[in-house]
Amino acid sequence: MSQKGEKIKEIIRELAAQFFSRESNRTSMITVTGVDLLSRGGRAVILITVLPESEEEAALGFAHRQLTDFKEFVQNNSRIARIPFFEVAIDKGEKNRQRLDEIAKSI
Repeated sequence: MSQKGEKIKEIIRELAAQFFSRESNRTSMITVTGVDLLSRGGRAVILITVLPESEEEAALGFAHRQLTDFKEFVQNNSRIARIPFFEVAIDKGEKNRQRLDEIAKSI
């Protein structure tokens, strides 16, 4: 990915972290772990983890409902010329890494 693409990913990640922290009801902790840019920057998948895990579905639903407001937040708080279409997904890679850490500690 180009340096410009990496910068856009980081800007979106930081803004998503701020936005979800501000908008959430604090029944769960939503952590933005990364952003994947797809379709030449036309689509961005925001990757999150949720604690406790039992609140994942509720937090994912909350995040999906907030995407219109998030897009407006990005428009108002960044200089990204072409705002991508946003999606939210659970970061499976991070969940797997955490499980591997737990297994390693138990050995």
